[in-house]
Amino acid sequence: MGDEDTSRHRSVPASRIGRLGGFTRLAGGLAGGALSEGARRIASGERPRLDQLLLTPANAKRLTDRLAHLRGAAMKLGQMISMDAGDLLPPELSEILARLRERADFMPPKQLDKVLSAEWGKDWRKRFRRFEPRPIAAASIGQVHRAMLPDGRLLAIKVQYPGIAQSIDSDVDNVAGLLKLTGLLPAELDIAPLLAAAKEQLHEEADYVREGAMMTRFGELLEGREGFVVPELHEELTTTRILAMSFEEGGPIEALASERQELRDEVFARMIELVARELFDSRLMQTDPNFANYRWQAKTGRIVLLDFGAAREVSEGISADYRRLLYAGLAEDREAVMEAAIEAGFMNPRALERHPEAMRRAVDIVVTQMASDDRLDFGDRAFVPEIRETVMPIARDRDSWHLPPAETLFVQRKVSGTALLGARLNARVDVRGIVESVLAETA
Repeated sequence: MGDEDTSRHRSVPASRIGRLGGFTRLAGGLAGGALSEGARRIASGERPRLDQLLLTPANAKRLTDRLAHLRGAAMKLGQMISMDAGDLLPPELSEILARLRERADFMPPKQLDKVLSAEWGKDWRKRFRRFEPRPIAAASIGQVHRAMLPDGRLLAIKVQYPGIAQSIDSDVDNVAGLLKLTGLLPAELDIAPLLAAAKEQLHEEADYVREGAMMTRFGELLEGREGFVVPELHEELTTTRILAMSFEEGGPIEALASERQELRDEVFARMIELVARELFDSRLMQTDPNFANYRWQAKTGRIVLLDFGAAREVSEGISADYRRLLYAGLAEDREAVMEAAIEAGFMNPRALERHPEAMRRAVDIVVTQMASDDRLDFGDRAFVPEIRETVMPIARDRDSWHLPPAETLFVQRKVSGTALLGARLNARVDVRGIVESVLAETA
């Protein structure tokens, strides 16, 4: 094991005091970095704003490194922000926070053994012919190990970091405070309902028995449908802090980007249909579109679906809201789209009153994209800067700020995150045809 590998062994702060100390050091580091940057800019004749001082590359690196060390809800929220905010974040912060989607330190062997002993007993090694101590994946809430049972079956064992479940509420509050400090979350915006929903979902994700049940439900829903693989639950070894499942081979889904265009288009069309069926058919959605939750089996041509901790029921009301929006969009009825968006809570009616031209222009751009009879080229994001420029007057107007319902944000996170994957794969898909088909089948 090389130096680079060793450096990724970092104990997870499990106690409340230890985690609070991590946030305190982070806040101090951000403040120190801001003072240093401020002195530098003032000396050069500038008069920088506070957000410019806090959102420097050096401070963004401090934020990323500390969240990766703390893991749990702290790192999870950083991942969410990097994916959900997309093109709207400052470039430096967006680039560095995006690394949280691909980076996590893992537990040292002693800490790992302590967790496994607490869950399975001191002689837990006797349950396996082989248990690989080095994780094959590490994420925000747990890390995954490959193991072999005495009968030769391969398992993937997800082990939760110690203290994560107990720290969720305080971590969410501490991260929200840090984000307000950086100016990413304006103080005037009431984020209490969103924070409550984030805590609820993170508590669900920390319950591995629940995740195992959700994984089984998805396996049953997709049984008989070609193109997808869902791991099978191993109940005997599963606890609230350990999830045992069949090990499914697969490489990064991004590897598809180097395949021929036809294959990329076919595979991503499958994923678009899956999202549509989650929303309108089963009304059960895995709401975390992190790229690591998809694996590509080049030999079989199938997509392995992973990580069902964020799976949740989609209410009939939210499903109906999206149905109305899509019907209006496909009919290219822009006024109906606006009405449906306001009724569903996507838009603030005050924004339409105060910025009617910008709102109508933004809707026009989106409707033009979705209603086209041509295949939607996810790699062509030329419209994104146009939307950003159009909505900037709204974003600057504090009286227009608005947070949609939390459940809507979870669903939209899956929709927008899937689109980001399509952009990474440069896929071209008949989205209109797929959506119209699923809407008709589930009407």
